[in-house]
Amino acid sequence: MASSTPPTLTTTKPYQNHHIQGLQNHHRRTHNGHNPHHPSPKVSLHPPTPTNKPPVPVPATVTAGGSSSLQHRNSTFAPLSSSKSELAADFSGRRSTRFVSKMHFGRPKAGGSSRHSVLAEDALQQLIRCSGDDRLVESVLLNFQSKLCGSDDYNFLLRELGNRNEWSMAIQCFEFAVSRERRRTEQGKLASSVISVLGRLGKIDLAKKVFETAVSQGYGNTVYAYSALISAYAKSGLCDDAINVFDTMKLSGLKPNLVTYNALIDACGKGGADFKRASEIFDDMLNNGFQPDRITYNSLLAVCSGGGLWETAMNLFNEMSYRGIEPDIYTYNTLLDVASSGGHMDSAFQIMTEMATKNIMPNEVTYSTVIRGCAKSGRLDQALGLVGEMKYAGIRLDRVSYNNLLAIYASLGRFEEALNVVKEMENTGFRKDVVTYNALLDGFGKQGRYDKVKELFKRMKTERVPANLLTYSTLISVYLKGGMYKDATEMYKEFKHEGLKADVVFYSEIIDSLCKKGLVESSALLLDEMTRKGIQPNVVTYNSIINAFGQSPNTGFSNDPKQDAVADEDRIIKVFEQLASGNLSVVEKGRKEIICVLGVFRKMHELEIKPNVVTFSAILNACSRCSTFEEASLLLDELRLFDNQVYGVAHGLLMGYRESVWVHALSLFDEVKRMDASTASAFYNALTDMLWHFGQKRGAQLVVLEGKRRQVWENTWSDSCLDLHLMSSGAARACVHAWLLNICSIVYQGHELPALLSILTGWGKHSKVVGDCALKRAIEALLGGMGSPFRVATSNIGRFISPGPVVAAWIRESNTPNLLLLQDDRRASASPQTSTFNLHPLPLPF
Repeated sequence: MASSTPPTLTTTKPYQNHHIQGLQNHHRRTHNGHNPHHPSPKVSLHPPTPTNKPPVPVPATVTAGGSSSLQHRNSTFAPLSSSKSELAADFSGRRSTRFVSKMHFGRPKAGGSSRHSVLAEDALQQLIRCSGDDRLVESVLLNFQSKLCGSDDYNFLLRELGNRNEWSMAIQCFEFAVSRERRRTEQGKLASSVISVLGRLGKIDLAKKVFETAVSQGYGNTVYAYSALISAYAKSGLCDDAINVFDTMKLSGLKPNLVTYNALIDACGKGGADFKRASEIFDDMLNNGFQPDRITYNSLLAVCSGGGLWETAMNLFNEMSYRGIEPDIYTYNTLLDVASSGGHMDSAFQIMTEMATKNIMPNEVTYSTVIRGCAKSGRLDQALGLVGEMKYAGIRLDRVSYNNLLAIYASLGRFEEALNVVKEMENTGFRKDVVTYNALLDGFGKQGRYDKVKELFKRMKTERVPANLLTYSTLISVYLKGGMYKDATEMYKEFKHEGLKADVVFYSEIIDSLCKKGLVESSALLLDEMTRKGIQPNVVTYNSIINAFGQSPNTGFSNDPKQDAVADEDRIIKVFEQLASGNLSVVEKGRKEIICVLGVFRKMHELEIKPNVVTFSAILNACSRCSTFEEASLLLDELRLFDNQVYGVAHGLLMGYRESVWVHALSLFDEVKRMDASTASAFYNALTDMLWHFGQKRGAQLVVLEGKRRQVWENTWSDSCLDLHLMSSGAARACVHAWLLNICSIVYQGHELPALLSILTGWGKHSKVVGDCALKRAIEALLGGMGSPFRVATSNIGRFISPGPVVAAWIRESNTPNLLLLQDDRRASASPQTSTFNLHPLPLPF
């Protein structure tokens, strides 16, 4: 998020005045881990209505002013595997990541006792000194053979060697122990231990080999060995493999236990499976008589994190408390990840407050998670404040925290501070890794510092930090956006030479870069290339192309039949080389582009790619760039096929205000409000731009005011300042009219205006010239057309200012109120089919 005033480091605690009332209420109703009214309740994701129990409150997002509003619900928990409408579940989008599962990797486990002997610890120290020498390892094991106390000592060695990443030595130790153990049960325990160790270290093939050997030799056909293999697959996010092992286990006559079910649910979370799949496993667990524990719920919360299911996560958290299961640090950190990933940062701060009341203190994972969420939501000053608080609390920054911090500074263009973070990171003992370099490359690239980008990449090679897929996609994207097509071509060729395999994210990044240059047809070519190579495009890929409609230059690629005849040619190189050579020809932009975009819609339907709210925003944005209502109607028809509710609201508001349409609009806005802040504001911006573009200016203003009421744009409006940073051109212009009308009412009521009035438009986040963004130009033209006294501030070129008395005098001029009242442009909005619609006046609530 651009800012007129760069954020500064602060040690304030943004969450200390917030409180999760609902969470505390649940804890107060339990005692010693049991609910007094339900000594042995039936457990379900859809709990029955409790007898004589008050409704279960769910924390609502805190408003910008700091007041919390709790949504009162019925005494039954909301269903966790269903939602109000098909639209709601898809608004949040999904994250295909195993971040949550790795948040606590390597951290010491709390509690637990060990039954190993002191001699086992001596053996461990000697084994560590023999690392890399198999003969010495064998000698140590033989020396301690008569001294170690059976499988307990060997299991200790396996676990500790795994903690030190000595997987090869762990296997050697296992083979030594199992060959000398004659009891099948003890052999099975050893097999389970080493499978768990290998799974935790990501050595899936080795874990599978150990399992298969154990089964073939008669000691691996146990529920523990199967559970360990399921857990191993889970830790690598291989959900389908984990489920296949589970099915094989049941076919072999073994009955899964709670550990098995927890591992399977864990696999869903780490493998990106949807919540429905995890819910089915949970129901199967209940049907087999197993009660969920903290691990069960933590795993379910991790599934919510991957799917962006904030409300479901809160229901699970409340159900945990209702069942008398106390959350731990992992529970809270996972819940924070759901909140932070979805942009629910006020709720994230509430959760941190709740942690303190339960004597669960934030750790480095807690802070890293919330800092990342603040950065993603554009709350960069709060992110920096949390870093300061983290240091003040004596919590040592980890590698993730340092990389998050330097990424924030880099994104702000504060490179001296970013590089200082790198120095501090290295002085603390953390070497620069690929994540560090990727953040710096992206930051310098976005600021157009291409010489520095090249220097950093050269240094990365010198320091032998291996580039990954994200490194190359970042560099290619930077060069494409900067028009450096030859460099982009060379970087892609180097990527191919390194033998890295492109995935959907890599292609989507390149397609998005081309789309931002307005090259829709080129992007569509790469879309075909993806499909040809067996890479399934996702909704993000399609959204980029749809959103690019109407932004392209009046040029396109020439169609060379000789080039098209080579089916196996790498189309990425072809596109880049045409860009680099300037081999372009003038094309008929409008009709050709819309045919291309309609083809994208067709492919989405064919591949059953389900759209999300970003898709709908992209379609509405495309409509606002159409030169005729006929073109927009073609796009809206596609929207109708995707989601009739969104279509009904968009089309209905285009036709003019009607009470029935507005009722549906309010219902839609209720669902949008559940999304993260950036997604919600993008939808409001897109809808408002479309209405403004086709002359429905009063309708655009009504949508903006509803967004203001729901605080879609944070801290937008006060009597002295209007902040338009996060608004689109249409939304901002509609908001300026409404704000000035509000100022007008203050003047006519006889009140004095503040000494200085300000309108902020930002520094031009996406502009090559600071302060020269499209939004600023639109507002400058609007204010000038009104004859307003607002002028660009000399100290801040993104701010328009005027003294309060001067504005008051302007408002008292006879014609000013008429200038501020918006009128619909009926000619712009009418089409042959709609010119006879009556356009009713809209109420403007303040």
